[in-house]
Amino acid sequence: MFIGLFAKKLGMTQIFDKSGTIVPVTLLKMEECRVSQIKTNATDSYNAIQVAYTPRKINKITKPQLGHLKKSGEKGFKSFGEFRIADPQDFKVGQSITLDAFEIGQKVRVTGKSIGKGFAGNQKRHNFSRGPMTHGSKNHRLPGSIGAGSTPGRVYPGKKMAGRLGGQTTTIKNSEIIFLNQEEQILVLKGSLPGKNNTLLKVQSKN
Repeated sequence: MFIGLFAKKLGMTQIFDKSGTIVPVTLLKMEECRVSQIKTNATDSYNAIQVAYTPRKINKITKPQLGHLKKSGEKGFKSFGEFRIADPQDFKVGQSITLDAFEIGQKVRVTGKSIGKGFAGNQKRHNFSRGPMTHGSKNHRLPGSIGAGSTPGRVYPGKKMAGRLGGQTTTIKNSEIIFLNQEEQILVLKGSLPGKNNTLLKVQSKN
């Protein structure tokens, strides 16, 4: 049964399909994942599977984390994530997650942190149009009016203005699996995915 997994983004390349069309793809290297906790409606008020990933030396893990991981095995893990599922009883604590649950052509959802681009203006951040560039114009890349004066006398929250761009959790829906390599634990998905190289991504079913 398919749960989901965590994988590291290796980078992008392109491949040719059967018709000879170039398809842009992103390569993912699957992290070692293991079921660390099973949550049910009776114990936690919702059904989910907690997955431990990113292996780490035991002497580098805190005692609370080490105690939590004792049931799933002797190996240490740095990070944890959850996947909501309907039947958590189908899984066991300590069970390893592999690419066997995936198949070519399957649609998945990929969640990760987008590339941070720092402080950006309205043109880059919100796709605003610029002002006239002709002689005499003093408004080239200014934001324009941000509200009335006396009434309300303030700027409404949520106003589109300059600010920090990127660095947010982003989800790509209906990403298609193009190729699988079970030996190297490589997952090839169609199109671009959030984040830069070596970013950890969460891959789960599209539902």
